[in-house]
Amino acid sequence: MSAFKAYKACVPIAWSPNLYITLVRGIPGTRRLHRRTLEALRLGKCNRTVMRWNTPTVRGMLQQVKRLVVIETEEMFKARKEKEAKHRAIRPPLVVSHLPPAASDSSQQAA
Repeated sequence: MSAFKAYKACVPIAWSPNLYITLVRGIPGTRRLHRRTLEALRLGKCNRTVMRWNTPTVRGMLQQVKRLVVIETEEMFKARKEKEAKHRAIRPPLVVSHLPPAASDSSQQAA
């Protein structure tokens, strides 16, 4: 699954007061206008996320670089971060016993 499909918005963006924008494609090889737009959005490196107010100006900038970024609502962003935190949580240690089986079991089988 591509990075874009992993983050793709399922809720109309116009309903959310805040937008979380993540750069998922690299900047090299893009047009100068797109690079300047990403610079204005404060997106300098891949997989960096910024929060911006949902205004017509920001939505116009996002329309310009829509193939380079992924847009999430606040609820989607929080759900994704919780899922990542749960995945990285410390798991209980795996206990393996290397002791030989008890001698009482083997004496009963021999009789």
